[in-house]
Amino acid sequence: MTLTVFIVTLLVAMALGIPIAYALLISGVALMFSMDNFDSQIVAQNLINGADNFPLMAIPFFILAGELMNAGGISKRIVAFAMSLVGHIRGGLGYVAIIGSVLFAGLSGSAVADTAALGAILIPMMVKAGYDRNRSTGLIAGSGIIAPVIPPSIPMIIFGVTANVSITKLFLGGIVPGILMAIGLAIVWWWLVRNEKLEVYERKSLKEIAKTTVQAIWALLLPVLIVVGMRGGVFTPTEAAVVAVFYALIVGLVIYRELKISQLYEILVSAAKTTSVVMFLAAAAMVSAWLITVANIPAEITSLLGPVMDNPFLLLVMINLLVLLVGTAVDLTPTILILTPVLMPIIQQAGIDPVYFGILFIINNCIGLLTPPVGTVLNTACGVGKTDMEGVMKGVWPFLLIHCVILFLLILFPEIVTVPIEFLDKK
Repeated sequence: MTLTVFIVTLLVAMALGIPIAYALLISGVALMFSMDNFDSQIVAQNLINGADNFPLMAIPFFILAGELMNAGGISKRIVAFAMSLVGHIRGGLGYVAIIGSVLFAGLSGSAVADTAALGAILIPMMVKAGYDRNRSTGLIAGSGIIAPVIPPSIPMIIFGVTANVSITKLFLGGIVPGILMAIGLAIVWWWLVRNEKLEVYERKSLKEIAKTTVQAIWALLLPVLIVVGMRGGVFTPTEAAVVAVFYALIVGLVIYRELKISQLYEILVSAAKTTSVVMFLAAAAMVSAWLITVANIPAEITSLLGPVMDNPFLLLVMINLLVLLVGTAVDLTPTILILTPVLMPIIQQAGIDPVYFGILFIINNCIGLLTPPVGTVLNTACGVGKTDMEGVMKGVWPFLLIHCVILFLLILFPEIVTVPIEFLDKK
């Protein structure tokens, strides 16, 4: 009964166009009334506790770091570096997009930000060079979702806090799957353009490659600094976010000198607006999470999944199919906040590594960013690619398919995730 009340209330609120954060609060209050224990003080207390969380402080700082990096000229230097490496290959701009997405992922942790930044630079270049606009836009969208998988990742921070899982281990666990996603995209792109006549750029000399590498070195060092610092116990993920802000500020103001003091106010306001949305979602989700636990909803779902609880593979397949379905209608962050409190008790009861599940869960939610009608990355790509949803869907489906294949491989072979974590996390 309680599960029905929660789901129906949440779906009705969303159908009425109520913002997700308020829909979560409404569904939580509805649960309280159904259990006959409504107390406004409990709602207020959980709302405050949801935002009053030290690890969540990493989110505003990583968002601010991403804003500073985009304004500081790091984006175009990453593209120039990738161009010097693969611009001369058939379909080279596509490989530039893939390499650029991996490098951008190590800077911002936001799929939408990376898609917008890469798309604005590369899509006009690709169209001018004879590439199909829809396919190019689809590739940019497919590459953009690598950002939340490779550290630093804002969704991983949210999942880690909500599920009480090590954020450092989640960051380490995302490296290999993120690289696999990029390799999968490159293979699909090679197959699609292998026979097409496309403009290629002149092969760069070793001297020119060295020059672009030196220019991009400050951007390339940041993800290394973050991962090594956390792996070595020098700083926590939250402290790493502060380091990233300071690093981006110095690089933009002093080294590249493209970031102006006069821009800082606008950058801070933009980062604050983005942060406020995410933090209010996290606070509202804490109310629902507490009530989900009190109402014993995980036990109800566990009973429904009883026939497959003893088979981790089938259980993961069923859960991932559910998450894929939810991802078509709900954005990444709300999906994490809504489903994590429901699914984690089931995962723990089944004896599945919560860090491993977290990686699968994040990748699955990222795939949802490419599915209509809600897919935010898909909509962002439409905007920067100056095309319509139907056209982008035609261009993105091969890349969407390869991401699903990689997700299935990770379910089939957990060692792809768990072994690198054990290796990288050795003290």
